[in-house]
Parts: sequence; structure tokens; C-alpha cells
Amino acid sequence: MEGVIDAHTRTLLTDTPGFDWTVTEFVRVTDTRLPARVFRRHCPELGAASVTPSGIPVHLQLLGSDPKTLAANARQACELGAIGLDLNFGCPAKTVNRHDGGASLLRDPRRVEAAVAAVAGAVSHAIPVTAKIRLGFAHRRQALDCAKAAQNGGAQALVVHARTRNEGYRPPAHWEWIGRIRRHLTIPVIANGDIWTLENYWKARSLSGCKDVMLGRGALADPWLARRIRGWQQAETLLGPTPWTVRADILQRYAAAQRNILPPRVVVSLLKQWLNLMRARDTEAAKRFQALRRCVDLDDFLEGLTMPCRSAVEAPAHENA
Repeated sequence: MEGVIDAHTRTLLTDTPGFDWTVTEFVRVTDTRLPARVFRRHCPELGAASVTPSGIPVHLQLLGSDPKTLAANARQACELGAIGLDLNFGCPAKTVNRHDGGASLLRDPRRVEAAVAAVAGAVSHAIPVTAKIRLGFAHRRQALDCAKAAQNGGAQALVVHARTRNEGYRPPAHWEWIGRIRRHLTIPVIANGDIWTLENYWKARSLSGCKDVMLGRGALADPWLARRIRGWQQAETLLGPTPWTVRADILQRYAAAQRNILPPRVVVSLLKQWLNLMRARDTEAAKRFQALRRCVDLDDFLEGLTMPCRSAVEAPAHENA
């Protein structure tokens, strides 16, 4: 979720009840202890008790491979007020993997254990340390070994994305494999991957045995998804479809927050990225995306989110401006 789930997005998504906690984009750890400003840039909530404005805890995520450097940065994060640390062993990006980060460590479970143990030891278990993995790098044969390595290293919970690194984000998600892992671990296991709807949640829960799930792209595609799942969990009631007005409002509020710090064209690009995730499962979002996909003017784009869709087709008139 690099470049997508920043503090503004966390604020907007947690305004609606449903989330227990959130995780930042990863802080890339290489060969040095990073300055405080890097952590604060990724996690502005450090200055506000590490919670969103609605009070949802924010855990800071680290991505790296060297145990000693990870430990130094874990201590730095803890001193700055982090209330939870998450270790990213799931990122499938080729650039990250070429530089020995993310899912590349899944080739050797011993490295996963060493990284987790270094971070857990560095914070003296004063704050929770969690980890996220995939079902292996090129194959699933070491999925359980990697999961056990994270637990043995001291992870207090484990998120499992239901694909290998080489499978990327291609369907299907192998939720049944998460169940195989869960049955062999004593720490909580959280399912992740292709949970776009309440029906997906139910299937993932049934196949994995995990009550809890981590939402990424699904929460962007449907801002009410966490609320929908939580409502069903607590009362077995069904929340209706997320109205386009709610989707448009969250995009407008996101733009209002970002336009003060980013160039307008960059904000338009981020809005298109978010709207593109919405459109696959919402017909009105699909219409708006088609109408606005060539629009480059921020004000025109925002107007196109609320005007009648036929008029929205005319909104990109300034695309060559």
C-alpha cells in the first residue's frame, strides 16, 4: 500500500467505525538509524499518542533485513512514541526485493526469525511487535516454516497474505493455506488478501478459521467495508451498499487535505488511483472513472465527482491545459 495509505487516508477511513488498529506505509530500513523526521513523516500520529483523530491506534511498519539496523530503528521508533511495530515480509515489489527487503526474506525462514527477534528484543516487549508474511516467495512449501519463524522470533500476531510473492495479486487468494498455518501457531493469525466484500470476508473466515482480517485495497474500494464486516460480526445485520455520495465525499475530503501539501496534478493522480479501485465493484464509480480518466485539472475533477454523470463526461475539457 506504499503511496496510498498515508495519515490523511487513515483519518478518513477510520472516521467510520470498524477498524481495531491501522498500520502505516513501511519505513525502509537499510544500513543506518533513521532520523526522527523520517518516522514522523510516515507516521504524523506519533505526535498525537499514535492514534488517528477518531482514536484508532496506529502501528508503525518497518521494512528491512539487517537485524542490527532494524533493532536500532525499532528503539528509535519506540522513543518517539510508537505504540506498536509491524514488520513487512510481504511486499512483492521487485525493487524492494532486489534490495533484500519485503518478501525476499521468505526464502530463508531463519532470516525472518532473526529480524523479528532483533526488533522484539530491542523494544524489550514494551510494545507489541507483529509481522506480515506471504505464503512463501516462489512456492508455498516454506509457508508454515516462515510463520513459525515469526512466532519464534517474538511476533505477538501474524498477518498472512494468501499468496506467494510470485503470485503477486493475481486471483485466487489461497485462504485455506492460512488455515493450515493458523492450526500450527499459538499467536493470533490475521487473514489478508482479496477481501473486497462481506461475502469475501465470510469465505476467508470459513476457509482460514480467522475471525480477524486485514484490509488494504478492499478498504479503499469500499470505505464502508470495515463497518460492514463489524456490523455483521456484532449483530449479524447487513449494511446496504455504500452510496456514491459517501464515496465522492471521501475523495473530496482527501483532495482537500492533500492539495495544501502536494501539486494539484499529483492530487489528481492519487484520486484516480483511489477511484480506479472503487470502479471494479461500483457501477457509478466506473462511470465517473471513465468520464474523468483524462482529466488533469483538480477543480474540474472534483466537480466531476458530484455533477450529473452525463455532464461529468464533459469535465475533462481542460485536459490539455
